[in-house]
Amino acid sequence: MKRSLLTALALILVLSLGLAGCKSSSESTGGKGSSSGGGVMIYGRGGDAVGLDPAHETDGESFIVTEQVMETLTGYKKENTDVVPELAKSWKISDGGKKYTFTLEKGVKFQDGTDFNADAVVKNFDRWMNGDAAKFPYYASMFGGYKKDPGHVIKEVKAIDDTTVEFTLKRPQAPFLKNLAMSPFAISSPAAIDKYGDKYGEHPVGTGPFKFKEWKRGDTISVVKNDKYWKKGLPKLDGVTFKVIKDNSSRLNALTKGEVDLIDGVNPSDLDKIKADNKLQIFERPSMNVAYFGFNVEKAPFNKKEVRQAISHLVNKDELIKNFYNGTAEPAATPLPSSIAGQNKDIQDYGYDEAKAKELLKKAGYEKGFKMDLWAMPVSRPYMPNGQKIAEAIQANLAKVGIKANIVTFEWGTYLEKLRKGEAPAFLIGWTGDNGDADNFLYALLDKDTIDSNNYSRYKSEPVHKLLIEAQSTADEGKREELYKKAQEIIHEDAPWVPLVHAKPQLAGTNSIKGFYPHPKGSQSFVDVSMK
Repeated sequence: MKRSLLTALALILVLSLGLAGCKSSSESTGGKGSSSGGGVMIYGRGGDAVGLDPAHETDGESFIVTEQVMETLTGYKKENTDVVPELAKSWKISDGGKKYTFTLEKGVKFQDGTDFNADAVVKNFDRWMNGDAAKFPYYASMFGGYKKDPGHVIKEVKAIDDTTVEFTLKRPQAPFLKNLAMSPFAISSPAAIDKYGDKYGEHPVGTGPFKFKEWKRGDTISVVKNDKYWKKGLPKLDGVTFKVIKDNSSRLNALTKGEVDLIDGVNPSDLDKIKADNKLQIFERPSMNVAYFGFNVEKAPFNKKEVRQAISHLVNKDELIKNFYNGTAEPAATPLPSSIAGQNKDIQDYGYDEAKAKELLKKAGYEKGFKMDLWAMPVSRPYMPNGQKIAEAIQANLAKVGIKANIVTFEWGTYLEKLRKGEAPAFLIGWTGDNGDADNFLYALLDKDTIDSNNYSRYKSEPVHKLLIEAQSTADEGKREELYKKAQEIIHEDAPWVPLVHAKPQLAGTNSIKGFYPHPKGSQSFVDVSMK
């Protein structure tokens, strides 16, 4: 009797271990959807997050994780950047566009069990506006600096009661509601911020559909379903694992082998191969980006406009698109893609012209060329599938006029930090718009207020600044567009960048993925994605 009992217990133990093994397997390999649409989706990507406090970061690899964990006051429609309610269910605008009163959703909890309320909103904004560029670099780009700065747009954020919060601005800011919907301004748990202090970026806590689980740096970040999420019936997935596979071809190989479920950074040259596989599907993200070759205008010889214009004549954009984008991009004449209202279509691009480049170099005193460092991105990004190869193509063209470019790169987080500090003399980088407004390109990237933030060229133009501030403060969209067109004319002449291309980023997934739409801003919540 006793022996039979032991045998039975042993059998139960074996079965338990077997079931446990099955569970482990389904969490570590892709393509394991369920009839209910759940399962853990594995998302393959080219780089790791820099950090998980969104207010501290500016890169898409960080935002695509934090968007699962945290939410913003306002949001965007699934397919575009039209503003919709999120944690704020409604709002009123008064005092000539200088006062916004938000009514918040009731009964929402942070994932640590504390209440989301007006006080939490105030504490998040107080934290950001009393910070600086080292702590919250994106804040200054969208709200005119910090509390101590004269250009700071927000005068006061005040809790009226638990579910009502009031923002008073110093002047109207046309894209204010769009700015609030941006990933960096997601609302964190004040209790978690106090608890973790400087380590909060490793322990993010929000109100979102998924809870942060763990981060194996350079490898995976896991988030799991928030069972107490305030939107009923969501999320559909049990979790998402973000897995770093740096090489684009290796990432696609992992998808075809069923090791991951969804990937970004597809090589345009691989599209035909994916189309031929009936187990896979392609997703094209609407283009709202720009890849560019930037100059630090404070460093010689790039402090001379003629040098920057000369190099603008030495970049063959058609060849770049042919060789590296397989036609999934269009040449960029200005920082704004055609999807953004206010793009100046009348601007004539510099065009590839070696003779003109030599003429400009001679005028600048560099007839025999010069030596320079050209920084190339270490990771593929939606706007630039292979920064190293594109740098090599540009390097070859520069050599034709005596410019000897030494290609330099760093680890991704270091690369971005050094750019922000102005250490790069000339560099490749890009930008995916975060809110669909021209302000998020021109002011965020090229205004004097955003030096030490996203203005890596450290470009400073008083006429451009005046135009951009006037455009921010004007409600008339037609007038705003005209102001942005004038600003682009000055920027084109000053040439702090060579705008390279506006790309159409390609993603691929298994046919089990349902409900996924790649948002034009470059990342999105997986709240209603399922796998069946």
